[in-house]
Amino acid sequence: MEMQAILERQKAAHLRDGEASAELRIERIDRCIRLLRENRRAIEDALNTDFGARSREATAFTDIAGSIGPLQHARDNLRKWMRTEKRKPTPAILGLFGAKAEVRYQPKGVVGVISPWNFPVNLTFAPLAGILAAGNRAMIKPSEYTPVTSELMKTMLSGAFSEEEIAVVTGGPEIGEAFSHLAFDHLIFTGATSVARHVMRAAAENLVPVTLELGGKSPVILGRSADMSTAAARVMNGKTLNAGQICLAPDYVLAPQDQVEAFVAAARVSVSTMFPTIKDNPDYTAVVAQRHFDRITGYIDDARAKGARVIELKPESEDLSQQEHRKIAPTLILDPTDDMKVMQEEIFGPVLPVKGYNTLDEAIAYVNGRDRPLGLYYFGADAAEQERVLTHTTAGGVTINDVIMHVAQEELPFGGVGPSGMGSYHGADGFREFSHRKAVFTQMKKDIGPLKMLRPPYGAGIRKFLDGQIKG
Repeated sequence: MEMQAILERQKAAHLRDGEASAELRIERIDRCIRLLRENRRAIEDALNTDFGARSREATAFTDIAGSIGPLQHARDNLRKWMRTEKRKPTPAILGLFGAKAEVRYQPKGVVGVISPWNFPVNLTFAPLAGILAAGNRAMIKPSEYTPVTSELMKTMLSGAFSEEEIAVVTGGPEIGEAFSHLAFDHLIFTGATSVARHVMRAAAENLVPVTLELGGKSPVILGRSADMSTAAARVMNGKTLNAGQICLAPDYVLAPQDQVEAFVAAARVSVSTMFPTIKDNPDYTAVVAQRHFDRITGYIDDARAKGARVIELKPESEDLSQQEHRKIAPTLILDPTDDMKVMQEEIFGPVLPVKGYNTLDEAIAYVNGRDRPLGLYYFGADAAEQERVLTHTTAGGVTINDVIMHVAQEELPFGGVGPSGMGSYHGADGFREFSHRKAVFTQMKKDIGPLKMLRPPYGAGIRKFLDGQIKG
């Protein structure tokens, strides 16, 4: 099998060449940055083709600039991250006689990357920042849902890297399944929780450590002190970016019962400001495939049939049933109930349920009654309320008074918890995620008393030492 042969060549090259120097790691990262800059227009064209309609600005922001930033951060900091970390020997007395303890960050070897379709370039190159900074090689399996972009990345990377450094394999689900069974030194998967279970099961066959970046239903909690106009603008911006096809998109809103209508009104103003039109607006992204279009519209139909109020935020004159692309207008689902599919499954589209609550503890209990999400968002000016949300909920990451933005912080780890993922990357945390932390202990050179007393025949010295250790 060709993938197996590539993996074997990369592993052999890793053993042959030894640990990559800081200079080589920097040069590899610079190659990635250069590829993104030189192929900007081609990337924008490819993603527009794959989605049917995707704005150049959105692609430049999320997939190109959003990849260059992490790569530059890794390039500029990797020398510091590579430094040996000194620790104190145990027992401390050994240090007085020359013993040393340290942690060295060693490349794992070959890292497999399974990247998704929603931000296919960013979610390939952003992990590469940590993978290359840590001195690894990579094999990449991009999504079959964005075939033009996947083939473009294959062409780009094969032109700048040898197959021993970075290799891209394309294909459908059967290729993805075979890829996840390979004996990588580490595997990172970004995608759906349902697929992640299969990936993790396959990786377990070879005891491959995994980083899983998944999703879930990321909630927004609007406090009573929230500025509703600002909150709605930021929530709806996050919900309409890439038409909500974002793992961190706000999935539902919990608003004080008496402020639900105020949020709806502010959301309407916000969307009409951003998107005066939807149908032929190049700023508004289409749904990536008919399968996903049918899934999202199915959520809306199910909610309407079960009694929800459905509000489409679009110009009254626009008929989206007659369109060239698969665009779905931003849609609010009011009075949602837990038996609706839109409250049970990750939406991954421009649909936003809004649910009222009477007390903050009621909102917190609602969040805690579901799987732990990848992101959680709180809006408000009440510091005590904010702290209660932070200490009484668990999420992969939190953004206060905005949505999604914690993912853009290179100094913060990005990852999920439980069904929303495991492991984290970005910045120094990505470097550590893709490195082996090798413990190194150097014993004192002379075989003096403290060492000798640890060996038989045991005498008074060891007994006194043990009594002190046990009694404290």
